[in-house]
Amino acid sequence: MALYPAAFRLPSLDYPPSRKGFWGPVTSTINWCEELLDELSMIYTTCVMFYATFSHKRSAEGALLVFALAVVIATFVTAYYYHIKDPLFHQNAFALLTVVVFLRSLYGMEVSLRPSRQAKRRVELGRADANDATEQARIDQRDRNIIKTMYQMIPVGLGSIALGFFIWNLDNAFCPTLRQWRRAVGLPWGILLEGHGWWHIFTGIAQFFNLTWSIWLRYCFDGQQDQVEL
Repeated sequence: MALYPAAFRLPSLDYPPSRKGFWGPVTSTINWCEELLDELSMIYTTCVMFYATFSHKRSAEGALLVFALAVVIATFVTAYYYHIKDPLFHQNAFALLTVVVFLRSLYGMEVSLRPSRQAKRRVELGRADANDATEQARIDQRDRNIIKTMYQMIPVGLGSIALGFFIWNLDNAFCPTLRQWRRAVGLPWGILLEGHGWWHIFTGIAQFFNLTWSIWLRYCFDGQQDQVEL
């Protein structure tokens, strides 16, 4: 794939390696401050995606307003979550932001890539096809193939995050029992009963597909489909 658009480079950066006195000690448990860092990073990444999705092709002033809104959302969620210390609020805020970004991206994909919608739009705008019939047929088939592949990626991402969210809630609901089971099984196999760990694995898979889809969409919005190869 070509170089990431600038708006997508931040969530693609690696975290610094864990070491004592920085992210906290290297251990299988985390304290409250580390839990904040662990969970709020999900909000911040989604706010970056929010900005990248809603600021595209806007004026400088419009993009600045979207950026300011994303900062306000991130700041509010951080402050309120720190105040109430209720993971349910974090989960709901993350889910709401994710749904908003997903639906906007899905709408953009259909409007920008579906050949029938593009043909209808050209008719409404009174624009004749700029390409000959053979080239237009190639473009339409290319875009249909892109949509097909994207619709194969989407359920993998959504299914991964739904499964991770389900396991995380099971971990919250049955934490004492699972803790007893982990102690009984012992290391290393007891790690497999760490529900919160599975949540991060599945959300990592989901974010990979989500970022790939979103970056690919950005190139499609800019008419650069032929420059991208998965």
